[in-house]
Amino acid sequence: MEETDVEQVTLALLDAATDKDLEVQEQVRKSILTLGKQQPDKVLAMCQDYLLKNAKLMVTHRVVILQTIELIIECRIEKVSYPRIKSIISLASDEMTRSKEVIPDWQQAASNILVAVGNKHINEIMEEILSKFQPGLLPHFFIVQTLANLSNANVYGMVPFLNAILGTMLPMLSMAKQDNMKWVFSSALCHFSESILEYLANLDKAPDPTVRKDTFSSEISTAFDILFNSWLQSRESKLRLTVAEALGSMCHLMASDKLEENIPKLIPAMLSLYKKNNEHYIISKSLCQVIDASINMGSRVLETQLDSLLNALHHQVSAPVDYNNLPTAKNHNEALRCFSLLANSFPDRLVLFVLQKLENGNERSRAGSLGVLRHLLNSTTSIMESRKLLILASIRQPMADHSNKVKKRVVQVISAMAHHGYLELEGGELLVRFIVQNCALHDTYQKGEKPSESEEVTNESLRKMCDNTLHLLTTTVGRLADVLWPKLLYYLTQSQYSNATTPLCKSLIDLGNKKKNNQEPSFKIDFTQEVNLPSPQTLMARLLVNAAFPFNHRNHGAPSLSLLQVLSVNIHPNAEILWEKEIPPLISMLEESTAESLDKKIWIEKLLKFLSKTLATLDDDKWVCQLAAEATRYLSTYNNALEEKSFLYRFIGVTLQQCFNKEVVKKQLQEILLAARHNDAIEREGVAMGVGLCANSHLEGTLAKLDEFGKSDAFKKSPSIFNLLKDRNDVEVEKVKSTLILCYGQVALNAPPEKILNRIDQDILRCISKHFSTKDLTMKLSLIQSVGLIAKAIRECVKKQGYFFSRKQELITVMLDFIKTEPADSLRTPVRHLVMTTCANLVPLDPAMSENDTFDLLKVCVNSVFSLPPETHTPEKTKEEEIMEPEQRKALYRNTLAALQELLESVLAKDPTPDGLQTVFKHIEPWLSSGQDHERQRAVSATANILTYYMDNLTVKNMVSFHNLGALLGRLSPRCSDPHPPVRPAAVDCIYTLLYIQLRYEGFSLDHKDEAVDSLIPLKDQLENPDHSALYKACSDLTKVMSKRLPQQQMTTLVFMLFEGLVDSQTNCCRASSVILNTLLKSRGGGLQELVPEMLEVLHVRLQSITEEQVRVAACQTVLILASQHLQTVVNTLVNQPLPFDSWTCEMWMALGADPIVANEIIEIVIEKLTILAPYVDKKESMIRGGTTKVATSQPLAMTCGLKELLLNGHSQEVAVSLFPKLFSCLTVRLGASVGVSAPKGNNNKHAAPTHVAGVAADALRILLARAQLDEVMKRLDEDKVWEAIKEPNTHIAGVTLLARAMSKHAGPRLPAIVECLCPSLNNIYESQRITVTAFFSELLNHHVATELMLIDVLMNNMMERISEPSCTVRMLAVRGLGNIAVGSPEKVNKYAKELLAAMSSGMEEKDDPGKLITLEAMSGLSKVLLYLDKKNVHLLVVYIFMRIKPFLESENDEIRCASIYLMGNLSKFGSGEPVFKDQIHNVLVSLLLHLVDPNPQVVKACKYAMRVCAPVVGSEQITTMFQNHLHEDKSLHYGEFINDLTKYLIQDFPGMLNFYHISVTQFFKSNWPEVRAGAAMFIGFLLGNLPEEQLSHLNMGTITKGLVMLLQDPDPAVRAKAAEAMGHFH
Repeated sequence: MEETDVEQVTLALLDAATDKDLEVQEQVRKSILTLGKQQPDKVLAMCQDYLLKNAKLMVTHRVVILQTIELIIECRIEKVSYPRIKSIISLASDEMTRSKEVIPDWQQAASNILVAVGNKHINEIMEEILSKFQPGLLPHFFIVQTLANLSNANVYGMVPFLNAILGTMLPMLSMAKQDNMKWVFSSALCHFSESILEYLANLDKAPDPTVRKDTFSSEISTAFDILFNSWLQSRESKLRLTVAEALGSMCHLMASDKLEENIPKLIPAMLSLYKKNNEHYIISKSLCQVIDASINMGSRVLETQLDSLLNALHHQVSAPVDYNNLPTAKNHNEALRCFSLLANSFPDRLVLFVLQKLENGNERSRAGSLGVLRHLLNSTTSIMESRKLLILASIRQPMADHSNKVKKRVVQVISAMAHHGYLELEGGELLVRFIVQNCALHDTYQKGEKPSESEEVTNESLRKMCDNTLHLLTTTVGRLADVLWPKLLYYLTQSQYSNATTPLCKSLIDLGNKKKNNQEPSFKIDFTQEVNLPSPQTLMARLLVNAAFPFNHRNHGAPSLSLLQVLSVNIHPNAEILWEKEIPPLISMLEESTAESLDKKIWIEKLLKFLSKTLATLDDDKWVCQLAAEATRYLSTYNNALEEKSFLYRFIGVTLQQCFNKEVVKKQLQEILLAARHNDAIEREGVAMGVGLCANSHLEGTLAKLDEFGKSDAFKKSPSIFNLLKDRNDVEVEKVKSTLILCYGQVALNAPPEKILNRIDQDILRCISKHFSTKDLTMKLSLIQSVGLIAKAIRECVKKQGYFFSRKQELITVMLDFIKTEPADSLRTPVRHLVMTTCANLVPLDPAMSENDTFDLLKVCVNSVFSLPPETHTPEKTKEEEIMEPEQRKALYRNTLAALQELLESVLAKDPTPDGLQTVFKHIEPWLSSGQDHERQRAVSATANILTYYMDNLTVKNMVSFHNLGALLGRLSPRCSDPHPPVRPAAVDCIYTLLYIQLRYEGFSLDHKDEAVDSLIPLKDQLENPDHSALYKACSDLTKVMSKRLPQQQMTTLVFMLFEGLVDSQTNCCRASSVILNTLLKSRGGGLQELVPEMLEVLHVRLQSITEEQVRVAACQTVLILASQHLQTVVNTLVNQPLPFDSWTCEMWMALGADPIVANEIIEIVIEKLTILAPYVDKKESMIRGGTTKVATSQPLAMTCGLKELLLNGHSQEVAVSLFPKLFSCLTVRLGASVGVSAPKGNNNKHAAPTHVAGVAADALRILLARAQLDEVMKRLDEDKVWEAIKEPNTHIAGVTLLARAMSKHAGPRLPAIVECLCPSLNNIYESQRITVTAFFSELLNHHVATELMLIDVLMNNMMERISEPSCTVRMLAVRGLGNIAVGSPEKVNKYAKELLAAMSSGMEEKDDPGKLITLEAMSGLSKVLLYLDKKNVHLLVVYIFMRIKPFLESENDEIRCASIYLMGNLSKFGSGEPVFKDQIHNVLVSLLLHLVDPNPQVVKACKYAMRVCAPVVGSEQITTMFQNHLHEDKSLHYGEFINDLTKYLIQDFPGMLNFYHISVTQFFKSNWPEVRAGAAMFIGFLLGNLPEEQLSHLNMGTITKGLVMLLQDPDPAVRAKAAEAMGHFH
């Protein structure tokens, strides 16, 4: 390769070095570097010349070239000649210093070259640099910078020069006036000092081991004076920091006396920098070096600077540290390192300083001091040892700080102190208390909230830290066990530490188990000695109350029970065995539960049972009495936790049950009643439950104490009340009375049954009846609750006799007022239940209620109960009321509904007639069709119960009509299919009862059994199955029974009620209504002729509202039942419905398909009409624009729509199969005539979207195929998305082709009849129909089935006839069809050879072919036909065809390009062995190779195919093998590797053709496709890369070079990158 070519290419690359595309830039650099690695001297010379000749080159461009030079030097410095090294040094030096101004990128790039060369040629570099580093002259900025970088890069090479450099540099320092020069000198001095120190530290590796520190001391000291005395005062912060960094590095090299002399000035100066600069790390680092150097040489004056040093360093450690910002974290560590260095030299001064700083209340300062203290505790342990008590005393002040940030630091310090033995000392317990206090912190934020500051220490994070610390102290610091056990117990019973219970328990469990397992004597706690600890009784009460609310205070329940078990022997010696058995199951229950899943009522009962069993086992009355007394005293602890307090009352009640000392019981009851906070409802309830539980063992004493309390001063509004109620004068007397009333109720509930009956009247009712007149709401509720509890206790024991009750209505009104005040959306109290029970008892009493009063009573009660939310609904908590337990709510709902039932029955009992029944039912009726499940369930259950009650109490005195029957059945029968399971059996019960009531009214006896009606009972079991078919059968059976028993006059009401049921709120009930309606009409519709028009009208209206598909179908079935007698009328109506059909009309059509006879008749009519009626008319678009639009004619369109709907019915299958060929042909032709046709305008259905005319025909055809069970055809069509394609003008032909393909493959036997039906349509006047049929026939020829079914001649003749058709599209399809014979019936190809070749040849020369579609089909067809034609038929035409197709290889039409390449491949077998053909292949080989990267993937596949089949003709075994191995259509190809290998074989096998090849390739440099241009560049690159030197003469390098240089300026970056890559091969 000529030198000029490499130079030209390198020059082009240098020109392109700043390409705007980054990838191209990168490739250009790689190529220059590649050339540079191969010929470093030459490329470096060119880079050098380029820079020298282009003095005005942009800086960015110069920088890229300089960087390239640096890279070449780094890689190939050994291969670069010495003269070139010298000239490169000279160039870099010149580039670096040419501009006196500092231009960083440019000069830095030049400097980097010098540093790179300096690693190998330090002497030559120093010679050049020192020539520009002359005494008395201020050097260039980058000369000094380069020296600094060289000292870093080559320590051992540079240090020997440094003495001389320093000697020259020192006088220059005073000449430097600009800040940047001062900065670079300072930076250099810093690097020099670091290099010297590194050299001295590694003298064993150094070239001159005689170098000593004092070699540099005087120069460094001189420089120190200038930097310190002058430059450190600069206003420029960057300079100040660099000077400070240099001073720090220089200190270690200074003479000791010089350093000692400067320390009093240096340290204050350094400290003053903190205020002047924002970046403190460098200052702290330098300061640390100064302190280290001072201490190492034994400075005496350092101590004089201690105060200012400590204050400044303290300020640094107090600054907030951002660990994401590395410099701030480094600064913090350097400051702490300073403290460690100083602590070793001045321990007393340092400790005193830190402890004094702890007294400062400033948050940041105190946190900093604590950080230093912790660091010193861990890093200087021996120094801190003798100062423990002083530190322990000093830590108290920050412990009182309110800041969480300070607290966090205190915890860290305490943790460090614990590991160094501080907590065992006197005062150590305060540190433990601090940890526990912070374990008890409450959350700063509610769930979902986030801290406002990222640095904020939240209560949660501090608490978690303390939890972990307490755990670590317990488990890892063994000597603390006796400090923590048992003292931690103290915190358990103090309410302020409640939130710390869980970590405290866990620590105590760990400690207790260790001591117990090791049998340590200290495990047994002497509570008499440990005066600060709570008593065993208080501990037990506290831990059991914790357990009662196990998920409070961070899930303290399970740990509390576990600790109780560990403490068993310490609580009472007799407890251990029982608790080992009882406590683990309780803990397991908690572990398996969540706060939501735990049944709180059962859990509390288990704990009270556990308590009762424990106290019985202890068998220690004195201990139990003390437990009762201490638990009572402990009540006030829970004044802010009333749920817990309520449990403690019950705890006391159970304890008193086991207490045999009656005086103690009396005393505790007195204390409870007097100390209670009666204002609170929960507390009143708790007191009452406690007193009630006590009464179980002490009934007499409890009643006596309540009586005494009732008579006490507590109920007199006199001054003495203040003494009794502990000066709480805000307690209302009514609240105290309420407590007392509740106590009596609980006593009645809990007292032994055998003792209570004779005490209720004289002791209980007497005491509470005097309060009945109260106006206080609390007392009213207490009275209702208490009466309810008493009623529960006495149940059936007391029954009052009936009498004339004059205040009856007044009381009922009062009761209703109670209900009206209840919230409608929740059931929180038993008010409704108790009031309705009371009213039910009042209703039967005389006098009888008026009609209006009865209406009001029922309306209020029914609505109040039915409207309640379901019992699973959790109401929101109100201020006064707690959320109920689920079991409580369930019971409350159950009782409330039972009370309503009782009330309804008592009203019905007063008037047991149809009218009386209607009086009650009208209040329930609206709720039967509610949208809420629970409301319907309540309504149906209530109806079933009142009907049963009605029948049980029915006495028919004369023959009366049960006139409500039809209406009641119409309302209730649909509910038999209600989606809510409990409603269904209840509805059957209703119908069963109704029909028996009807039988009774018809005169049948009470014991009469009707077989039909009794058959309803088993239906209830069937209705449990939610399966629709089961429900359908059950409804059908039910209707048959109803139909049998229903009087004719009730039919009309029932039918119209069922029409209403079709739009019920529940879908299932709509279905049931439709089933019942159809079953009734089938059996008894004969008598309803006059209602048919009205029924159809109602159905039409209803259908607009029905959304459920099944109900719509059933409604259509209703019409079919009617239409079976009036077919003609129904059909005429449907055909004349407005287009597009609404859903009602569509479903009517579909319903008609259910009857095969009707369906057959309709289909025959439709086929006949579609054949003779015009499918569309041409209408002018507008008068102005002209042009026409095809608009569908209405009647054929309506019939197609109807046919489509009819075929949707599965029952039409038999008809569809029998008429399949006619229907298929008819719809296919109809489809062809519908494509691109608009729907007629002016239809009546204005709100509907216009009909897609072709879409309707396509849908009908799709449904027909489904009906004919051509599943494989359907599957293929769906996979190929044919239905979308076939109805749109642009894709219709493709769609028809796919349809024919599917039919050929999967429905062959049906084709002869279809072809016969379709043939006449080829002569239709409508072009669209001819196109459709030709497309269909064309594809049939693609399949062998055409031969098998003897259709080939018919189809081929038809295709031949179409060649002369005026329509271009039909001609194109005919050519396609003729080509398809090669695929479908290859054995017939030679039979039609002459006709086929004539047709294809004329197709390729087609003049009237605007889109070249016929040409394309002719080439594709010829490709296929050639595979099967005999050589004799084609031999003479090969070269002619080749010449015809060659121009198409570069066609811009992808499909034509693709087809021509395939055809070329298929021609290869006819040209094998022909030299002329081989030449033709070599002529197009380059084109094929480059189109392997064609943007069109199909063209790429075609190229692979053509090259693979032509491979044997090429004339090279290696190339043939390569093509056949690598060029597979579905395999990916690594194009670069492929072309690289191919060029090697071309060079080897066709050296004589290289000139032809490279000229062919360079022609593609101007290709339209950037991919091909890039491929051509690659081809040339690899050709050059693989070509031996001696064969270069075959190539015209000038043309190649010129072409690649042009491509390097291509608009496409990918092309430029490949051109640059190719240039890398010019070596």
